[in-house]
Amino acid sequence: MDMVTEVRAFNRFYTRVIGVLGAGMHDTPYSLTEARVLFEVGAREPAETADIRELLGLDPGYLSRILTRFETEGLITRRRSAEDGRRQVAELTDDGRRTLTMLDRRSSDEVETILGGLTGEDRRKVIAAMRTIRTLLGPAERREPYVIRPPRTGDLGWVVHRHGVVYGEEHGWGAGFEALVTRVVADYADHHDPAREAAWIAEVDGEPAGCVFCVRKDDETAQLRLLLVDPRARGMGLGRRLVEECVRFARQAGYRRIMLWTRDVLAGARKIYLDVGFTLAEQYAGEESGAPVTEQIYVMELDRG
Repeated sequence: MDMVTEVRAFNRFYTRVIGVLGAGMHDTPYSLTEARVLFEVGAREPAETADIRELLGLDPGYLSRILTRFETEGLITRRRSAEDGRRQVAELTDDGRRTLTMLDRRSSDEVETILGGLTGEDRRKVIAAMRTIRTLLGPAERREPYVIRPPRTGDLGWVVHRHGVVYGEEHGWGAGFEALVTRVVADYADHHDPAREAAWIAEVDGEPAGCVFCVRKDDETAQLRLLLVDPRARGMGLGRRLVEECVRFARQAGYRRIMLWTRDVLAGARKIYLDVGFTLAEQYAGEESGAPVTEQIYVMELDRG
């Protein structure tokens, strides 16, 4: 199934789930569009009808018929704007507010019924998928802020999974690379010294979106490992923030230097390393998933004064 077909299939499925195609929403006389218009009037009181038309992308005649019905049923009142007599505004009546409250309650009840049939883990997956759709298809300028925090239960599994998926999709690195990541994460989970080693998860809108680890190379040297920024969170400065956190920790933990291993195809990461103060110390030919790569070692001396 191609991408366009998959999206259209999802649209048809979701409209059935939420009852968009039924005669009335939530067993009421109101369609989804009518309920949305009523909601926007209540959210913006007094609401300019031109703003609602633009927001919802409705035909002027169609919106006028909806508002006329609401006015006839006593749900709204309409009048000319006091600021601009050419513009019309609408407000809910008491009956309109009661109707809106009823629609809101039934909508919440229906969602609870849908989610109630799922396990806790499946509910988390559904909500995460919905959040991802809103994030990726919504306006780019409305990115949520991020937080940097220590790993929680389940995060280390996410680190392995996302490394495998992202590097597999973007560079074709296969099971061997994922196995390497698994070993690094497992060794950290089993043996890390909290005084000299740490890991961080970057979280965007409540979901993991990046990571980095600071581990002991030897008594004098820390190693930055497993830097990753999920594609959906790139462009937010997250990668640099994670690297800076790792360097700060290494300095406070008493290391004299910090090093890292990377590959030259990871241009975005390399730019961060150079900007923060790492210098290229060594490079050599290597191989990943049957393809040649250039391995690189970067080093930064740490001023502990």
